[in-house]
Amino acid sequence: MTAPPPPFTPESEAFREELRAFVAAELRPRAPEWEAAEWFPDEVFGWFAERGWLGLTLPVEHGGRGLGLEFGAVMSEELARCGSGGLAAGLGAHMGIACPPVASFGTTEQKRRWLEPALRGEAIGALAITEPGGGSDVAAVRTRAERVDGGWLVNGEKTYITNGVRAHFYVTAVRTTPEGGHHGMSFLVVDRGPGVTASKLRKLGWHASDTATVAFQDVFVPDDHLLGQRDRGFYLVMANFQGERLGMSLGALGEMRETFAATVEWAREQPRSQARRHALAELATLIEASAAASYGVARRMAAGQDAVREVSMAKLLTQRANVQVQETCLRLRGIEGHAEVERALRDARLGPIGGGTDEVMKEIVGRSYGL
Repeated sequence: MTAPPPPFTPESEAFREELRAFVAAELRPRAPEWEAAEWFPDEVFGWFAERGWLGLTLPVEHGGRGLGLEFGAVMSEELARCGSGGLAAGLGAHMGIACPPVASFGTTEQKRRWLEPALRGEAIGALAITEPGGGSDVAAVRTRAERVDGGWLVNGEKTYITNGVRAHFYVTAVRTTPEGGHHGMSFLVVDRGPGVTASKLRKLGWHASDTATVAFQDVFVPDDHLLGQRDRGFYLVMANFQGERLGMSLGALGEMRETFAATVEWAREQPRSQARRHALAELATLIEASAAASYGVARRMAAGQDAVREVSMAKLLTQRANVQVQETCLRLRGIEGHAEVERALRDARLGPIGGGTDEVMKEIVGRSYGL
């Protein structure tokens, strides 16, 4: 057996085998049913909690396993092979973007209140940043949090919120001072309750995900729900983005590899075709380039190095590559009888938009060169 590429280790590769077997046996067979229902059961979070998978890289003292970044990277890549982008997104949003800010910036009491039950699968979290009309512009947050006796009164609306319907708590970006732009933004953990309403959105893909518009109307949030420092929320967003974008890069890689492997297996049963062979060779090259970029970012981040430029490049490359792989495989195989590839293509369309659009990634990369 060849040694795994850094930062992966024999231990993380053993975990990969365990997780891949679980995904193949327990998740992928159920994906068509959950896609048709446009929902997956909350108990799936419990399945992951039972195995200690909801907090792989999070602190042991609060219910996590405290493992290295390479284990989280394996989770992102292998979970994406489940056959449902919505299922992978719901689990991934809870594990990878809602819980980490509480783990990184929360007080001990906040971690006990929200992180610990989240890692036990008893509470589901959502990250609520994007707003109608705001898109990828984090500085455009307009949801207001006004000071009142003992806390804050929150009013505003968020959209495209993964786990928006089922969430028990929302890690929410709010405007705590009238000043716009990157200043005056804070994060409050808002519990589901009076004044919080969620409306599920219909989408091209990610059907099993309860992506929602979430409205806050005169929601009282106590002082001790402030996450991190007041008016410093923009820095919390930036800290979370690198992990989210790496997760998306690795997720796209997992989706590409799953569809490509199935298409190669199908192609071997067809009459030989030079055109098909060449098309698949192109895809194989694109997938390996995506793997090199994504694993390189994981290696840098595991070593504690800044990777803003590299993770932006990886996300830009992998999300486009995923769409191309799914489109080509569907064209080669034909739509008839290949619903899984059709679904994978629909799901892949989110990649160049979510977590920062392609245009945002190009801005980050360009500015990193002083352009």
